[in-house]
Amino acid sequence: MNHSSIKQLFRKSHLVALMLLTIFAFQSCLEDDEKVKPSPEFGTMTDIDGNTYKTVKIGNQWWMAENLKVTKYRNGFSIPEISDSADWANSQVGGYCIYDNGNGNIPAPGYLYNFQTIQNTANIAPEGWRVPTDDDWKTLEIQLGLSGSEADQYGWRGSDIADKLKSNSNDDWASFGTIFSTNESGFSALAGSCRLENNYFGDPGIKYTGFWWTSTEHSTEEAFYRYLDYKTSSIFRSHVSKNYGFSIRCVKE
Repeated sequence: MNHSSIKQLFRKSHLVALMLLTIFAFQSCLEDDEKVKPSPEFGTMTDIDGNTYKTVKIGNQWWMAENLKVTKYRNGFSIPEISDSADWANSQVGGYCIYDNGNGNIPAPGYLYNFQTIQNTANIAPEGWRVPTDDDWKTLEIQLGLSGSEADQYGWRGSDIADKLKSNSNDDWASFGTIFSTNESGFSALAGSCRLENNYFGDPGIKYTGFWWTSTEHSTEEAFYRYLDYKTSSIFRSHVSKNYGFSIRCVKE
């Protein structure tokens, strides 16, 4: 075989190798694109009022995928609805309200409860469920990518946890720039705002923020909570007065 033939054969071999490499890379990209993350496992549960809620399994935990809207404790005793501003600010017993006392044009995705409802031994959580502890929330956050050390921190934590938690329906959250919720977890966090201890409801409206109680006390006056905002992909952890009104998500016992 002469030099010209060897050179030509080398070129052909090189071309074939490049073609095979290109095909392999293309197939790998297709496989990556076709990899579908496991769909969340869903279920349902019913409270004492007869409200049926969607539930979702995240890691080893079962969570409510909707905000609680019960008006009775587990034993059948009624939870007072408190609409009066002075009564809310001074209440020493459990109570709930509807955002803006139901005066808004957007239906509330559940009720706002003060922490006293959680402390009541009559138990606000449906049978077989409980209000999650601060550690329950940390377990959820770590399952979605937060490190253990980050989970213990206060303030805003994680770069995309909120995106994985928030409902991806345009009807549930106000839009903001490049913040796009995926609801990868199936948790379907809903914006429900809050009620402050001085009675005022959270501004600028119901679709901008979401607050959820934990059952963990920080002191005799304050308890831990979680907060999501329409304009960030992180999740906020801190503690606040027990007279605030927040949403509740329960976790299975």
